Parts: sequence; structure tokens; C-alpha cells
Amino acid sequence: MVFVVGLMFHGTAPFASLFVALHHNTTLPEHAESTSEQAVHHDDRYSYGAKDFSCIFFYTLICVIIHAVIQEYLLDKVNRKLHLSKINHRKFNESGQLLIFYVVSALWGGNIIMKEKLIPGISHLWEGYPTHHAAMTFTYKFFFVSQVAYYLHQFPELYFQKVKREDLMNKITVSLVSLFLVVGAYLLCFTRVALCLLVPHYAVECVFHVARILHFAEQHKAARYAFGAWDVLFVAIRLLTVVLSVLTFWYGLALAPNQGIDIVRGNFNTPLIRLNTLLVVCLLQAWLMWNFFTFHLKRMRERAAVQAATTAKRRQTEKKSKKDHENGKRTSDDDVSELPEADQYSKKEPALRQRPTARVK
Repeated sequence: MVFVVGLMFHGTAPFASLFVALHHNTTLPEHAESTSEQAVHHDDRYSYGAKDFSCIFFYTLICVIIHAVIQEYLLDKVNRKLHLSKINHRKFNESGQLLIFYVVSALWGGNIIMKEKLIPGISHLWEGYPTHHAAMTFTYKFFFVSQVAYYLHQFPELYFQKVKREDLMNKITVSLVSLFLVVGAYLLCFTRVALCLLVPHYAVECVFHVARILHFAEQHKAARYAFGAWDVLFVAIRLLTVVLSVLTFWYGLALAPNQGIDIVRGNFNTPLIRLNTLLVVCLLQAWLMWNFFTFHLKRMRERAAVQAATTAKRRQTEKKSKKDHENGKRTSDDDVSELPEADQYSKKEPALRQRPTARVK
């Protein structure tokens, strides 16, 4: 979302010069003229610094505005047509907002990966660290700035959306973890590996929220297939994340010649930082897998309970129907037996008349 707004302003000279001022351009020559065209040249590289706070604050406000626009002019109109319940209405809005963010981020990040040639050359994830990792292109840096801004904007949205107290801690935890990981990768100059881990994760989340929206739209067959695809892809991406993290932090960066902390150059390649970063990533994947299995076990128990209740109710209904039938027959026989003998014979006489008589040869 922020990417579209940024590109709208990117062509204007005031915005371009402001972006360079806040993003610490590192490649402008000493005698270059301060024109907007040179400032935003595609070969320019940017580092991070204290002035990024102003830019992040600006894009956080942009995210809040775009969130409100999408809610009012897109999601609310779709909700009126679907006639969802209050709980499903809230879930639909959440999935709609996240789907747009994940689609834009996955496409944008995938475009950066192709331009930086990180695939198929996986060695680019650690080669050239920290020189080529600390200096980022315009769209590269803009991607991480917008990511930080988006996760920051989720905190005021908790108030605007009037999130229930029982859901508050879960949403705050997810936002804090995402913000911590993106900011950590940004500050430690691990943006390449972070980009290659975020894009597959966002792509899988797109499938999940598409499945939820199809479920709310009562497209149950398509939603079932989408949920099945998400189950497989979710586990596969968790394994891919662990493999890429181990290759980068345990093998690749360990072979780099520059070992030590140099804040000026953006070098944080030490065994302690690498080990802690790898541990954080692996613990996060374990936490996601735990939630994944817990969610599916809970659904299996709910389905088993519903099926057991349905079976018990059907058996109870059949038993009651059989019992009522037997009681009705017994009541009819009792009523006949209580009649006088002549009346009993008159009641039984039609049945006796219907009995077949033996033929006389």
C-alpha cells in the first residue's frame, strides 16, 4: 500500500530531495549538483540513520489513512453484500486488510529479489557483507521503511477498530514480533536474508487469507482446496526458512573475512550475533508450527465433538421413534383389551375376515 503512494510522490522533486535527506544517500559525488534527477538515480545507494525516524513516522500516518480508505470504499461495500455476522464481519475485515498488504509486499519483495539477483545465486545472501549489504537501492530501502511503518500503524488501529480485549494480546504479540524482526534485520544489515524469508512467508499468508475470504463468501469447496494448499505450503516454508537461516548465519557469514562489530560500516558479523539471530529465527518457526498444530488439533476435536453429538442425537431420535411406535402399538392393544367381550370381537373381526381361507378340494 505504501509503495503505491511512495511511487506517486517519487516523481516530484521536493519528495525526492526529502527522501534523500532522510535516507542518508551514500553515493552522491562531492561536486554533484543537488538536482532531484541525480538524487534519485537508480545507481544511488542509501544507508540508515537517525533521520529515518521522521520518514517512518510519515509513512505510518500514510498507512493509517490508506487503511481507512480500503475499509470504507472496499471492504465495507463487500460486507454489505455478504450479510456477515458480527464475528465474521470482523474476521473478514482483518483478512481483507492483511491480504492487500501481503500481496503488495510479496510482489514488491519478489521484484527486488530478481533485481538484486538473490535467486538463484544463494551465496549473495552472505557475500559482500557488510559493504554491499549496508548500502541499499531506493526501492530496497523503501521496502523496509514501509514494512516498519505498516507494523507500527497496527497499534493505533487496535483502538480505531475497537478490538476485543480477549483478542488484544494476540494481535499485539504478532505486531511486536514482526516489528522486532524487521527492525533487527534492518539495523544489523541482514536485509538480504530477511527479504528472502519475508517474501515466501507473505506469499503463503496470501493463500490463507484468500481461503478465509472464500469461506466467508460461502464458496466452501474452493475454500477447502485453498486451506489444503495452505497446510502444505505453511510447513514447507517453515522448513525453507530454517534451511536458509542455517546456510546464512551458520555457514555463509562464518566464512566472511570481516569478523567483528563496526557500527560505521554496518558490520555486525560476530559469532554471538549470528548464533542469537539464528536462534531467534528457529524459535519463531517453532512457535508458528506449534500454533499451526494446536489450531488443527483444536479443529479436529471440534469436528469429532460435533460428529459425536450428531451421531448421538440421531441414535436418540431413532430410539425415541422406535419407542413411540412400540408404545403406540401397546396402547392400541390395551385399549382393545379394556373393551367388553362383544366389542373386542367386533374390533378383531375385520382382521379375522381378512385372513385367507383354505380352499376346499
